[in-house]
Amino acid sequence: MHTHSLADYVARLRRDDWQGVAELMLASAGKLASIGADFLICPDNTIHQALAYVEARSPLPWLHIAEVVSACAAERGFGHLGLTGTRWLVDGEVYPERLAARGLACVRPTAAERDQIDRIIMDELVRGVFKPEARAYLQRVIARLKDEGCDAVVLGCTELPLIVDDASSPLPTLDSTRELARAALRRAVQDG
Repeated sequence: MHTHSLADYVARLRRDDWQGVAELMLASAGKLASIGADFLICPDNTIHQALAYVEARSPLPWLHIAEVVSACAAERGFGHLGLTGTRWLVDGEVYPERLAARGLACVRPTAAERDQIDRIIMDELVRGVFKPEARAYLQRVIARLKDEGCDAVVLGCTELPLIVDDASSPLPTLDSTRELARAALRRAVQDG
């Protein structure tokens, strides 16, 4: 396991410097390859937008979090997914492209909802602050996505499962971090 400081990533995200994000990812990839890793994962959904700059130069293959979640959604019979996460992720094409490749629809929260969810993630959850109001807000957004016809919701941020899960969500959840961990374990056992 290797990572740079979240602050290093966020500084690049705020500048819309995806090549800079890719360089951090590649530095980690190089370190992990040098100590014997067989493949790579990244539980951070947002920085997967830089994977296009990484894959051709990476010393090892990556499991793509949105591909893993898309496969899980298809296996579970979901077809119309709501997407939650940071504004960088939800505004981007990481999930819509991977879901569409499997014939699955992606519904994004409204611009105002995206901003509020991003604020909850970046100002509260990553700082270890868990407020009932944040959980209630996310539940309302998910309920609205359900009203729009979604049959599941992607928890496209490592921190979101800290405040919402299947037991507290109006829709079945696809916990991206958990699904990536399961896929990595399957891959490690298969390769081992």
